[in-house]
Amino acid sequence: MTQANIQLLLTGDEIMSGDIIDSNSAMIADHLATLGLRPRKKVTVGDLLQDLINEMQQLSQQANVLIVNGGLGPTEDDKTAEALAQVINSPLCEHPTAIAQIEAWCQKLNYPMNDANKKQGILPKGVGILENTSGSAPGFYCEHNNCLMFFTPGVPSELNAMMTHSILPMLEKRFTNIEPHTTKRLQVFGIGESSLQLKLRKHIPHWPHDIDMGFRADYPQVEVKLTAHSKQAEEKIDSLTQQIKQVLTGHVIGEGDIQLPQNLVQLLTENKQTMTTVESCTGGLIASKITSVAGSSSVFGAGFVTYSNEMKTAMVGVSETTLEKYGAVSEEVVIEMAQGALEKSGSDWAVAVSGIAGPGGGSDDKPVGTVWLAWGNHSEIKTVKLFFPFSRQRFQDYVASAGLDLIRRELLGINEKPNYFPKA
Repeated sequence: MTQANIQLLLTGDEIMSGDIIDSNSAMIADHLATLGLRPRKKVTVGDLLQDLINEMQQLSQQANVLIVNGGLGPTEDDKTAEALAQVINSPLCEHPTAIAQIEAWCQKLNYPMNDANKKQGILPKGVGILENTSGSAPGFYCEHNNCLMFFTPGVPSELNAMMTHSILPMLEKRFTNIEPHTTKRLQVFGIGESSLQLKLRKHIPHWPHDIDMGFRADYPQVEVKLTAHSKQAEEKIDSLTQQIKQVLTGHVIGEGDIQLPQNLVQLLTENKQTMTTVESCTGGLIASKITSVAGSSSVFGAGFVTYSNEMKTAMVGVSETTLEKYGAVSEEVVIEMAQGALEKSGSDWAVAVSGIAGPGGGSDDKPVGTVWLAWGNHSEIKTVKLFFPFSRQRFQDYVASAGLDLIRRELLGINEKPNYFPKA
């Protein structure tokens, strides 16, 4: 087989109704891109058996690889195996390898296997099994209409493991003449997609014709993706990556999939330093982001959520006079919050935030979206007033990420102001 025609079939009423957003097709595409492959077509259907049968039959006639995602669970609405049985005219039966995998998973969780679990091992006769290292539902595969069909669970972590350990190696063997392909990903914070593109095109006007550039917003970060499709392009991609880092300076967090919290914990660890947080409008989200990283306990000992004025005074010693004179959302208050958190925790660094997340509570002087941040160490506290007129959730997420970013910049010695600061 010389050329891959890969198509995707996403299943589930919850996707069709909008209850969940389909992110699995993007994950599959990202995995395929590591081999220089990409899906040609994507179809989404609900859980109606006849719809599943029709699409499997039609897509298998068009494609030479079909990846079906979803419908492998233990409940009655999981009908993928039943649909395939009718498509390939093969009876459903207990698959010994699948049953053994499910039993092993249940034993690992110290959970007795029940009839619902066993349903996941009742598959069309003759299919091959794809190991699920992260969950109970075995994946499976078969050939039909000269099409290699893969059937994968809808749980993202399970799909991710199955793509990595089973499906990609099978595709790599099947398509032996894939063109040389290299992908570089840069994670960026604090500058939007349109500004990114303008900045890069301006400062790198002679863009290599054989390297594609793309952007993917994964709020609050943006991913810059470079793809080289030839040996000659592969030789240029490292130098182009360095050029981009120089143009974007402090906005680049790192390469690959690294996130702000992970990067900050790494930097604190490398510098043998610690930090604390004191939060009002973000309600502990900065601390939550830090502690989501394994090993963060070595650099983060305490955080303070001081939502009310009384708690700002009681927990981190903000003066009642300061609160009365300037209000909770003020430069003076966040400075005292940061100083108090440093003193109470004994940490090397602190970040403090106080703002108006909305949708109510704003004024002409301090509209919804206003936030004061203070950050620094025992020697110097810096401050900035920012305005993020977003939804409450997006406001909190961006403010929390900005707090992490400001400490990151201090640790790296980046003096240039980030793009999200107000223009002078």
